[in-house]
Amino acid sequence: MAKSQSRYVCQECGGVQPKWAGKCDACGAWNTLVEEVVEKSAPKGLSGAKGRRIEFVDLAGSSEKRPRRVTKIAEFDRVAGGGLVPGSVILIGGDPGIGKSTLLLQVTAKLSEHCLCAYVSGEEALDQVRMRAQRLGVAKAPVQLAAATSVRDIVTTLESEDPPDVLVIDSIQTMYVDAIDSAPGTVSQVRASAQELIRVAKRRGIVLMLVGHVTKEGTIAGPRVLEHMVDTVLYFEGERGHQFRILRGVKNRFGPTDEIGVFEMTEGGLAEVTNPSALFLGDRQESVSGACVFAGMEGTRPLLVEIQALVAPSPYGTPRRAVIGWDSGRLAMVTAVLEARCGVVLAGSDVFLNVAGGLKVGEPAADLAVAAALLSSLTGKPVPSDAVVFGEIGLSAEIRAVAHAEARLKEAAKLGFGRAILPELRRKKGEKASRNDGLSLATIRQLHDLVAMFQDETSVGRKAGEA
Repeated sequence: MAKSQSRYVCQECGGVQPKWAGKCDACGAWNTLVEEVVEKSAPKGLSGAKGRRIEFVDLAGSSEKRPRRVTKIAEFDRVAGGGLVPGSVILIGGDPGIGKSTLLLQVTAKLSEHCLCAYVSGEEALDQVRMRAQRLGVAKAPVQLAAATSVRDIVTTLESEDPPDVLVIDSIQTMYVDAIDSAPGTVSQVRASAQELIRVAKRRGIVLMLVGHVTKEGTIAGPRVLEHMVDTVLYFEGERGHQFRILRGVKNRFGPTDEIGVFEMTEGGLAEVTNPSALFLGDRQESVSGACVFAGMEGTRPLLVEIQALVAPSPYGTPRRAVIGWDSGRLAMVTAVLEARCGVVLAGSDVFLNVAGGLKVGEPAADLAVAAALLSSLTGKPVPSDAVVFGEIGLSAEIRAVAHAEARLKEAAKLGFGRAILPELRRKKGEKASRNDGLSLATIRQLHDLVAMFQDETSVGRKAGEA
C-alpha cells in the first residue's frame, strides 16, 4: 500500500533533505528548504519481461524536414536561429517588468497570421491581457486566449483533435500538477509541470514557449534541471533606466548561442532596432576625455558601443572600483597591467567604468578600449572622436589579435569613423590586405604604445595607415 512521507526540498538548487534545516547543505542557501509531501510506493523489481520493447531507427531517418516558423520579427528570429522549430521548447527568463509578456504577445500575434497560436496566462486575467493587446495594436490578431493554471486541463486541451501550432505558457511558476501535494512555484511543481507540457509538445509537434521567473541573482527560478529539459534558453535583459532591451540566447539546440536581438521599449510595445550601433552612439559627446568607442561583436553582428571611464583621486584609504556592463575582474587585470608594466599610477584613484546604453560586454576584445578610456580620463586628453578601439591585453602588456576584425572595421566605416586603433591583423599566408573602406589603421603591439599616444597625441596621426 502506498505511503506518504515528507521531505524538504531546496527552492534554489533542488536538493532534498530528510529534515528541515536553516541552511541547504547542497548549495549553501539559507531559508530555502520547503516541506513537500510525496507518495512512496512499494519498490518493484525491474525485469525484461515487464517492460515494453523499444524500436530503434536509422540515424538518417525517412521523415521530411519540417520548415521553421518565422515570426517576421527579425531580432527574435536571429536569436532563435532563423525561426521556431516545430516541437521545440523555448524558455524565456528576465527580471519582472522587463517585457517578457509583451514580447511573446507580439510574437504570437505575428505567428497567428499563418498558424494557430494559443496564449495561456496563469498570472493575469483575460481582460488584462486584452488591455495589453490593445496598447500594442494587436487586439485583432487571431490568437486563442485562456487563463488557466492546471496542467491537467492544459494537457487535455492539447490532446484534442486540433491542437495549436504555437503555445505560450505565462508563466511556468504558476502551473501546478494536482497529483503533487505542494504549492505552485516549488521545485517539484515546476519540474513536473514542465515535464508534462514538454512531453505533449514533443509528441504533437507544438512550439512551446515558457516564461520563467528569475531569482535575485538573475538566474531562472526553480530547479536547474528545467534549463536542461528545454531546447532553447533566452534571457531578456535591460536596465530600468534605459529603453533598450537585449534578448540573449544562452542555449540553443537549433542555432547559435552567442546571438543577441536588440529592442527598444516604446509606448506601443517593443520595437526592433535594426542598427543598434547608431542607436547606442546617438547621445555620444565628442572630444570628451574618458570616453572611447569600442568595436565589439555579439554573435555574428558587429556592434559599436561607448565605454566611459572616470579616474578621480580617492578620499579614502581604499580606492573604489565600480563597474557597470563589464567584468570587474578584467578591469582589475587591466589596471594592474597598466601599473606594473607601463608605470601608470592608479593605486590612489577611484576608477569608475560604464558601458553606455545598458549593454553588457563580455568579450576580451574590449581590454584595449577600456585601457584607452582610463588613460584618457587620467591624462585629460580625449580619444580621437573618429577612432574605434579593440584588442585583447595580455599580462605581459602585449596586444593580442581578436577574431572578426574585418567585420568590426566594416561596421566602423559604415558609421563614418575614420581611424581604428587595433592589434596587428592576422592574415593567412598570401592573403592580401583588405581596403578597410577608407579607415586609417594604427596598429600597436604593446600597451606602452597606447600610453605613448596619450603622452603625445600626434603619435596617433603618425601611426595611422600602418597595416
